[in-house]
This record gives sequence, C-alpha cells and structure tokens, in this order.
Amino acid sequence: MKIYDISQEVFGCKVFPGDPSPKSERTLKISDGAICNLTVFSMCAHNGTHVDAPYHFYDDGKTIDQVDLDKFVGYAYVAEHSGDITAADAKEILKAAADADQRAKERILIKGNATMTKEAAEVFAAAGIKLYGNESQTVGPEDAPREVHLVMLGAQIVLLEGIRLAAVPEGVYLLNAAPINLGGCDGAPCRAILMEM
Repeated sequence: MKIYDISQEVFGCKVFPGDPSPKSERTLKISDGAICNLTVFSMCAHNGTHVDAPYHFYDDGKTIDQVDLDKFVGYAYVAEHSGDITAADAKEILKAAADADQRAKERILIKGNATMTKEAAEVFAAAGIKLYGNESQTVGPEDAPREVHLVMLGAQIVLLEGIRLAAVPEGVYLLNAAPINLGGCDGAPCRAILMEM
C-alpha cells in the first residue's frame, strides 16, 4: 500500500498572513548533560496543515474536540483544479468522485492553486459532503475568506487547509486527517495522509 504524506512540516510551514508562526525551543539537551532531549513549542491552531471546526466562524459552533472523527477519516477523492471553483466545477468534481467511488464523494480534496467561490461552496454544502480540503492556507479568497467559511462550516463541513498534493494523482484514496484533540478550540493541526486503495 502506498502512503502519501500530504502535510507540511510544522516549523517551516506556510502561515496565513497575520497569524503567529510556530516556534520551538530545546529545553533539555543530552549534549548538555541532560537525561533526554526535550522540546517545547508554540503554534497557532491554524498553522501549516490543519482543520477548521465550525467554532472558527460560529460562536455557537462545534469545537474541534466535538466534531465526529468520521469526518476526518474515510474515502476521499482528489481532483485537480486551477483558478476559481465555480458552481459548475463543483458539480463536475462531485460527479467525478461519485463515478469513481460513491464513498469518495463525501470528502473532496483539491489539488492545485484553486479558490473556492461562494456558489461552489453552496453546491458542496447542498451535497452534504463531510470534508473539503485544499492546498491554500484558507478556503475561499485569501483577502476575504469569511463568506465561504460561513457557508461550509455552517453546513458542518470540516475544512482541511494547507495540504500538499503535488505528488498525488487524481483519484480515490483513504484519508486520515484526524486532528490533535484540542478541547474547546476552533481548529487543530493534523498529520494528514492518503492511502492508495
């Protein structure tokens, strides 16, 4: 079985403009005579490859620890797209996923420099998908992501942002993007992987 690591390395990851960058500090070192090496780190819940919970944009939305793990783990479809994703594009992607494997249409991952539009977000929301992922650090336009987030998170779609799909061909995979269990948080980093079926 081939496994694709579609996650960014945390300390060298891309960071959404204005968010704090991850930092690490080695507080114990064997080379200094300590019993072990020990690292302390700090980061934003939305650095690198991460998932958004509804609470990210809805004060009464589910926090990351309240979202069912079923959303993050299961069959997924990788589609390649460049530019804005229109409503027609979203319908075409959903059809391609369903034609490939009915189970894969629940989790859609977009490979390439693609931007979700509100109209496409509404198509995915109406289809009842569980998860949507893209390579950008946000879903929707970087300078105005709120509208798209409200549509998708309002439909209880988990957003997987900052994935890396350059080495992954289009098709059906088994996805595991389970987040760190951060109680009460609006999102969390994850080590997202795809397994070839």
